[in-house]
Amino acid sequence: MKNQFCFPIMLLLVLLTACASNAPEPPEKIVQPVEPKETVQETVKEKSLLSTHIPVQWSDLTGWREDDLRPAWQAFLQSCNALKNRPLWQETCIAASFLHSADNDSLRNFFEKNFTPYRIVSTDGSEEGLVTGYYEPLLRGSRQSSQRYRYPLYAAPDELLIIDLGELYPELKDLRLRGRLDGRKVVPFYSRADIMNNPAILNGYELLWVDDEVELFFLQIQGSGRIELDTGETIKIGFADQNGYPYNSIGRILVQQGELPLEKASMQGIKQWGQQNPDKLPALLQQNARFVFFRELPGDLSGPIGALGVPLTAGRSIAIDPRSIPQGAPVFLATTWPNSSKPLNRLMVAQDTGGAIKGGIRADFFWGYGPEAGNQAGKMKQQGKMWILMPHGYTAPQLAQQ
Repeated sequence: MKNQFCFPIMLLLVLLTACASNAPEPPEKIVQPVEPKETVQETVKEKSLLSTHIPVQWSDLTGWREDDLRPAWQAFLQSCNALKNRPLWQETCIAASFLHSADNDSLRNFFEKNFTPYRIVSTDGSEEGLVTGYYEPLLRGSRQSSQRYRYPLYAAPDELLIIDLGELYPELKDLRLRGRLDGRKVVPFYSRADIMNNPAILNGYELLWVDDEVELFFLQIQGSGRIELDTGETIKIGFADQNGYPYNSIGRILVQQGELPLEKASMQGIKQWGQQNPDKLPALLQQNARFVFFRELPGDLSGPIGALGVPLTAGRSIAIDPRSIPQGAPVFLATTWPNSSKPLNRLMVAQDTGGAIKGGIRADFFWGYGPEAGNQAGKMKQQGKMWILMPHGYTAPQLAQQ
């Protein structure tokens, strides 16, 4: 198919994309551990600058000395599996591999010796941003469709084109377009509404079927999960690809339409609304044109695979906007527990991205697997501060002088 794609169409797509979005979308989730392609020093591009990084003292990190760093250490070692061949991270990751004493004092000394903390400040001067939560849900499903199991999960179809604009335009190396061929033209891929109204367009790509349309929708938002099959087997499902449309929050739509008050526009509130309004549900879901495809993952993974290509760690991994925070970096987060003023100050590791995770100070907190994780994730909508920890030699982004 790629040989049929010509330069004028590429140029047209570039122009159309420039009109539709002022900033490249963060890279999508990788579905299995891989070695990163790039070996250049990590810096945040000034042309798409969302935040500045200001060096500070360790004493400036709220709660730094009180945190139990051992769970975060395991998450950081996972990051090193992906970062160890990058020049900026090589020395630090080698040193980490030789640290045999993993008590809290040794770990704190390691970070303070090998890293510099930077306060993240948005370009508007704000030091706080939104912290939400996500988790790994459990759905009920089957490998055969039936009256009960009638909502399909799809694998990525062969018709889906992924066009890396950086191959022709280096300045657009973080931008990918998705579409399909219509004769000799590349057109947008099918939207959620297209697929829901005409599921035959994806015939043959069904992985399995589940019994709840709303739970399936939220599985697409979370990006990974587990399916308890009618045979008693439980399998893991991970992100494979998406159809190229921007994410649109249905919670925001329900608030704008007066269907839900703002304080109830949580995952739990939206699920309850869907149960009470089954006739309105399809039209609501279709307003989020983004559609996610899945793949079955090995059952022995310690967690779902994030955008960095390594398993996520419950309570210690976050999704971030990579235009502000380099993937794989430790990030100290000072926020509060969901629906609470109780401090939640933890060393996290930036190992994932998401379609809705955009902004200079923006994080999605991975709570793990199961109902309690889902309860915490669904309620979390807190304000928080973040400090990024980077190896010595990191070049922090700076605002252009006026």
